[in-house]
Amino acid sequence: MNKKEENALRLRYVRALERFSKSIVSYLSKSQEPTKEGYAKKIQNASKLLDRVPNVQLYKGELRDLEALVGKMRAYNEEEMDIEDIKKEILYSANQLEKSKNFKKYKKPKHSKTDFEEW
Repeated sequence: MNKKEENALRLRYVRALERFSKSIVSYLSKSQEPTKEGYAKKIQNASKLLDRVPNVQLYKGELRDLEALVGKMRAYNEEEMDIEDIKKEILYSANQLEKSKNFKKYKKPKHSKTDFEEW
């Protein structure tokens, strides 16, 4: 398999993971009364798409965290936990993942003298 095909497969897998996690997070955050049955149905529907895409080895930390979050979402479907506890755990994990992504994007060089050396 050449490098282009590998990158295309990796991108397809990452997009499937993102779609899976976003659908579950939006269900939990926007639904008025989330239920365990509704959560299980959402997981089942989202898994159909994810199962069609072959798993690819991910190397970037954020993507590994996303993969772990999706694994956690699937695992909670099997456990006998209250839906409110599941909601709290998943939304917290998703928020931490977003925070780590945004932290890397918007880091400013504060009080850096190197910016003004050319003056």
